[in-house]
Amino acid sequence: MRGLDDFLAECDRGPRINELTGFFAATAAGRSGMPIRKPSVDARLLPSDDLLRGLVGLHAARQGFFDQHYHSSIPYRLEEECRMAYAILKYARYCQAPLSLYSLGTAEGTMARTLSELSGGKIHSLSCSPNAENYKCFMAYGEPRDAHFFVGPFHRLTKGVLSSDAELAKFGSGFDFILEDTTFQMYSPNRAKQIEFVTQHLKEGGIFVFVEKFRAVDENDYARREWQKDFGFKARYFPQEEIEKKKTDVLKTMFNNEVTLEEMFHATGTHFNHCVMTWNSGNFCSLAASNNRENLNLYLSQMAGPAIPNEYVYETSLYQANTDYAAALQQK
Repeated sequence: MRGLDDFLAECDRGPRINELTGFFAATAAGRSGMPIRKPSVDARLLPSDDLLRGLVGLHAARQGFFDQHYHSSIPYRLEEECRMAYAILKYARYCQAPLSLYSLGTAEGTMARTLSELSGGKIHSLSCSPNAENYKCFMAYGEPRDAHFFVGPFHRLTKGVLSSDAELAKFGSGFDFILEDTTFQMYSPNRAKQIEFVTQHLKEGGIFVFVEKFRAVDENDYARREWQKDFGFKARYFPQEEIEKKKTDVLKTMFNNEVTLEEMFHATGTHFNHCVMTWNSGNFCSLAASNNRENLNLYLSQMAGPAIPNEYVYETSLYQANTDYAAALQQK
């Protein structure tokens, strides 16, 4: 990777491990940011399936402090996480060898651990977080089979680190799935380099899933979606003063590192031939990218329909978002 030292230095300056360190540490330890009630899946929005019910139940049992905060903050993100996990669990059945999953920056790695526990050896996972508090939650239910955890930021998990660690060396050949869950936006808006760095860990034909908060073409649209999130969803879990405090302490900083869907369209296109949008909730979207159309289509075919009320859905196509952005620019 060209410019690696500059990229690593850029990440080292990122707010996630500097000015936002206190917020993440306190939330991961359960000292602040806890919802007034634990979020739970709305089963009406997901298929009635024994495998899925088992996944939802184990996921709920394994949730740590930060996941409770996170899933109370984004409308129907918990249902989407279970939907994604269900698709990966079914996808793994088509793989002859165990499937490898890298979940980077995803707090206590609840989804990855749940998948490893349920799969019976079919899914080996690695989660990472800079916070030791998240690792403590990860280990709260004992050392899981086939699920591992790296304490450190994503940019410090290099191929050298993987190969030098006896437990992590099994992942040296790469991952079949990589999930980036609202991680990049905590460091910088440099999606091209972030994707380039992490893609070195992806196997040929592997699938890269991104879950991010995106800027809107129209700032008023962005604000309206935020109001809907705050007053229509977050108010179920947090007092208004806490919602406002997070806006001031965290979200304003995070906004500076968000990108538009058009910018993400070009950043993913540098590395992947295929990229599709699989979910949208207000300003949040989930994308799946791969250079293997067959593998990507298999993953998509295992997904149930998006488990979210229509009033939260504004984007349905990454390609359409890109063309809409171009049209908006021409009108200016």
